[in-house]
Amino acid sequence: MLEVKNISKSFMGIHALKDVSMEVKAGEILGVIGPNGAGKTTLFNVLTGLFFPDSGTIDFAGRTITTLKPYKRVSLGMARTFQNLEIFRDMTVLENVMVGGHSKLKTGFFASMTMMPWKIKEEKALKEKAFRQLETLGIKDRAHEQAVNLSYGDQRRVEIARALISRPAILFLDEPAAGMNPKETKELSELIVRLKEALDLTVVIIEHDMNLIMEICERIIVMAEGALLVSGKPAEIRKHPKVLEAYLGVEV
Repeated sequence: MLEVKNISKSFMGIHALKDVSMEVKAGEILGVIGPNGAGKTTLFNVLTGLFFPDSGTIDFAGRTITTLKPYKRVSLGMARTFQNLEIFRDMTVLENVMVGGHSKLKTGFFASMTMMPWKIKEEKALKEKAFRQLETLGIKDRAHEQAVNLSYGDQRRVEIARALISRPAILFLDEPAAGMNPKETKELSELIVRLKEALDLTVVIIEHDMNLIMEICERIIVMAEGALLVSGKPAEIRKHPKVLEAYLGVEV
């Protein structure tokens, strides 16, 4: 589904990504792990179009998207959440989710200004889809509350619902369990697997919670200092010498 070839990215002489090549297979849950500063979020930002790489190429579903704008990648079937919560604080939960669906609307700016009948009909359909997403995520009863008033875990669910309403083929989750307690993390793990199966999703997830990663990921990529260190199945990654060295260091 996604193929990355020799991606590099620097910021003021600091090499955040160094010649990274990887692939994401359709229908898998792929984990991306590594110590702080390994380049994981920069990789996500390059894959989703927030940054363009200095070199290398990105192909998605057979199309080269290396310099495609983020909103165009969304229309092709990409969606993501962010490491830091990106909630519209002055909007309700329902409105936050509806924002994610506007990329799929057909009516343009002027039709929106005049509120033509077909625009009203389309907005109504979007609202119904948003309600369904909230129901799937278990927070439909909070739809009309200000999103900022929800618990941290539920705000994360709002972000996921907002990403899913665009009907993505691939979903990027950047540390979705950050700040969650063990109970919330367990519920999140089960939710990701359930959504993947129900919606035929491909999921790529950055996470520091190793229990979550080892439990739900079919394959794991390990990064260190901007480079891809090793990849493999959870059982292989758990005991790989390079992974242990990257996280724990080595004895002198």
